[in-house]
Amino acid sequence: MTRIRAAVLGSPIEHSLSPVLHRAAYQELGLDDWSYDRFEIDEAALPGFVSGLGPEWAGLSLTMPLKRAVIPLLDGVSDTAASVEAVNTVVLTEDGRRLGDNTDIPGIVAALHERGVEKVPSAAILGAGATASSALAALSRICTGEVTAYVRSSARADEMRQWGERLGVAVRTADWSEAAGALQAPLVIATTPAGATDELAAAVPDAPGTLFDVLYDPWPTALAAAWSQRGGNLLGGLDLLVHQAVLQVEQMTGRSPAPLEVMRRAGLAALSGAH
Repeated sequence: MTRIRAAVLGSPIEHSLSPVLHRAAYQELGLDDWSYDRFEIDEAALPGFVSGLGPEWAGLSLTMPLKRAVIPLLDGVSDTAASVEAVNTVVLTEDGRRLGDNTDIPGIVAALHERGVEKVPSAAILGAGATASSALAALSRICTGEVTAYVRSSARADEMRQWGERLGVAVRTADWSEAAGALQAPLVIATTPAGATDELAAAVPDAPGTLFDVLYDPWPTALAAAWSQRGGNLLGGLDLLVHQAVLQVEQMTGRSPAPLEVMRRAGLAALSGAH
């Protein structure tokens, strides 16, 4: 029996939950001849790895720092991925083409829809890294007004305004020292590293809206815990991870729908077992 292969690439990669999620989906879908692995691959090693992929390969998931580096190695890129110059999904077709997509953006939207957030009049983004551009692209689909990005440098502020212009979103930037003001927005997306928003926990308002904190380890963050205690609508990194992985499984296997709840339970079990 010929094995059909898929994998997640990145550096560092040892803590990736993608294998847990994809393998759970394969088992539920009865895809016994599919395997999903992880490979520690940096930007220098990526071209050689991709060029060496044989016909048994169906797809790749990409994490940092490869989401932009992979683009020149592909035969085509979706409009969604092109809009933020970031590919997290590569599908290898039967005729040998390598097609790139970004499932983070629709994954954010799907996770919010699942929690009842269909449209918001305004929003705030904490941070301005790679995930912030995907968050901004997602907000272009659900936010009808201004997005305020709270950043630590003028260079990052310029980048976020440029992304806003490119994505058709009205972006206002504010200094990180004013980040407590973000928590008044009806939707807050936190894209910062662990610990960066801890100082904001004491500033959560009495009746908060929705917080989407893209971290899943450690969880909950201090901000997320305070948000939940005040009765706010809370989403975490596992919500994003599962929803973007569902879309990856569907694209790579051609099977739809992917088993969302099975994948979520597998992710929760893996996280609880890691502590």
